[in-house]
Amino acid sequence: MAVGGFNGTDPAPTLARFKQYVAQKRVHSFIGTGMGGFGGAGSGGSDEAARIAAWVRDAFTATTVGGVTVFDLTS
Repeated sequence: MAVGGFNGTDPAPTLARFKQYVAQKRVHSFIGTGMGGFGGAGSGGSDEAARIAAWVRDAFTATTVGGVTVFDLTS
């Protein structure tokens, strides 16, 4: 599922919907590369994608795999 896409402008689910998907075990992981500029002001990205990224960052533990930040959303 794309959450903002390459530059953050693709449609994203709402944060509430994304949380629902996680709770239903429909989403298992989140790739967090570039989260510093992911969505929000100045990046051309969507605010909803930025809210999702911030929630994931605050609620789950990051692991680096091959230089990529990955969040396990099943824990």
